[in-house]
Parts: sequence; C-alpha cells; structure tokens
Amino acid sequence: MFASVFNSLISRRNLITSTLLGYGLSKSSPLKSESHSLKDNSSLDFNNPKDNLYAFGKLWGSYADTPTYGGYQGVQFARIGTKRLIPLFGYVGFGNMQSRHNKDGSINIRGTEAGYFTDLKTGQIIDNWHNPWTNETVEVFPFINRMMRGHLTETMPNFTMGNSATDTPTLMNEADANVSTKSVPFILPWQAIGDQYLLTWEYSHEYTNPVTKDKWPKAHTTKIINPSEHFSFYIPQTIMNDRSIESSPFHAGFMRTSPWWPWMKMGSKLIDGCLFGRMHSYQITGTIDDIPKVVLNRVIRDHPDLLEKQSGWGQTNPKGTWEAYAQEVNPEIL
Repeated sequence: MFASVFNSLISRRNLITSTLLGYGLSKSSPLKSESHSLKDNSSLDFNNPKDNLYAFGKLWGSYADTPTYGGYQGVQFARIGTKRLIPLFGYVGFGNMQSRHNKDGSINIRGTEAGYFTDLKTGQIIDNWHNPWTNETVEVFPFINRMMRGHLTETMPNFTMGNSATDTPTLMNEADANVSTKSVPFILPWQAIGDQYLLTWEYSHEYTNPVTKDKWPKAHTTKIINPSEHFSFYIPQTIMNDRSIESSPFHAGFMRTSPWWPWMKMGSKLIDGCLFGRMHSYQITGTIDDIPKVVLNRVIRDHPDLLEKQSGWGQTNPKGTWEAYAQEVNPEIL
C-alpha cells in the first residue's frame, strides 16, 4: 500500500511518522519522567501476583491506547570448545508493544517485533553472509513476528514450543520461580536498589527442532535445540510505582545463547559450537527514536505494518526463528 502511493523511502517514512504523530507517539513525546515521591507512590506489593502482573505489563508495553517502542543492539559470537569467542555479526531489532490491564488483575500483551543482523564494521543490515567454516555465502533470514499475543494470569506461564506431545513446556523465570507448589505464582524477583528496581527475566527452552534434517540438511544442526534469553532490567522506581503513568522506561542487559541460526547452514556434523550474544535492550523514550536507525529504515521499507497499532488480543504460542524458518523457507530437499 505504501509503495503504491509513495515512490521513495523518505515519503514512506514521513507517512509512518505522521501516523505515529496521530497516535500521540511523536519523536518529541517521550515517556513521562517527572519527579515523584517514592514514599507517596509506593503502592506496589511484589509479593502479590496482581501487582507483579501490573508491573510486567507496564514494563513490556503501555497501558495507553497507543503502543510503545523499544530497541536492542549488540553482537553475536561463535563459541567453539575452549577457544576465544569469535565475533560474527551485529544483532539489532525492535518491539512494538501494548498492554491491557483486566478487571480480574490479569494482563494481555500484544505487539510485533523484528530482528536483523549487521556487518560489524559498517553497522549496516546484511542480506548475505559468508560462512567461514563452509566457505559458502548464505542468505540471511531476518526474524519478523506480526502476531505476538499473550494473556498472563496469577500463575507463572509455561511456554509450549516444538512438539507439544513430547516436549516439556518452558517455565518462565524458572531459576527464580517458586516451584514448591503445584501452581507456580506469578512472582518476579524485583529488587529495590537506590532509586531503581532491578529485575531479571528469562526463558531457557529445550524442544524438538522444527527445521528437520530430512528437509533442511544444511540448516539443521541437532534434533533438539535449546535457545535461551536472559534480561537484567533497570527501572526507575518512581515511574513504575506511579499508576497514573501508563508505561515505564527501562534499560537492560540482554544475553542470548542458542545453536547456530538455521540460515547459517552449519549442518549437523560440521562443528560443535553455539552462539552467544550480548546486547543492550531499552525503552527510553518509548517512541520510534528508540528503534535503531538501520532497523527503522528497513522496517519502513519492507514491513511498515509492524509499526502500526495492532488489533485484537487473545493468545498465541511463542514463535522463534526456527519456527519461522520452517514455515517460510522452502526445504532444501523436496
């Protein structure tokens, strides 16, 4: 639609910016950061699942009628045995998130996300990558997710990945969750340090690889894959405690480990190693200014709908790169 009306990236970007201005999310409208008294606004009890849910929705999204935007950027490395980590490429992306606080205390979250890879020297998004182990130039597969939907209740969620009949679901925040009872309460490990809240959030998957060896012998690494992501958030206490503010800024350390990406085409027998990533993750203004420029330009060019306010709530199963690859990339062997 955008391409048929406008003939240049600048024109399309102006249209997107105009749309966001209409939503009240202009570049000059950052998240509120007025000074508030912690004593006057300390109304959150993090021993109460309902308050944890409220804070989680405010952190990941916005309770306003418009979404908030966050970004991430960093580097991914190859980890092979006891060798020094090898920097491979940059890892950049963004999220468009909105939350809804329900009368029963549960929350809904919806949004979109996109992840890309960049050249370490230029910082530009790469569409092809030369694999130094296979000496093959491969097509890079960016991660585009148009359908993030979740409903969180007072029970800690389990993520169903892979084969639901045989794979064990992933308990969110397993390291810190209270697993002493059959129903794990939605209690997160908040810590108040100075004027900040510290929070860790993570998942550690282990499930059947949907990129199977019979169809994608080069992209397939192992029958079971174990991607995991780990966040360490820093959140202003006064803003999080103030229920009149609909979204909270944050900055976070973001670490990720996984098997080789399927698009790297490392095969199942070539090399025994994995990926490790360290990134910044942040929602500072909550506007499009938080999206890395190379990502914003690429999304406006290829997927402008990812920046729009989403419709509908509901619940979808989490979707990762392996699921998307198996759905969108033709098999190597038919």
